[in-house]
Amino acid sequence: MTYHQTFPSAHSDADLERLLHHMPAVAQDAENDWAQVFARSVIRQSRRRAWMPSPKQLSVMRMLVSDLFAHG
Repeated sequence: MTYHQTFPSAHSDADLERLLHHMPAVAQDAENDWAQVFARSVIRQSRRRAWMPSPKQLSVMRMLVSDLFAHG
């Protein structure tokens, strides 16, 4: 059994769509340049066919969207 078969996917398609939906707002309302550049980069990458965020990207996306609702 491989690692991918042992552990289920860390995200669902609906979760990813929700995060991507909020990335333009994150880019617009980002408190620092790094977050703004990251959000814009994710938006560009998401246009690629079959693109999936890395686990680290997914984690950062969740944090930024969470911060958007906590502070905005």
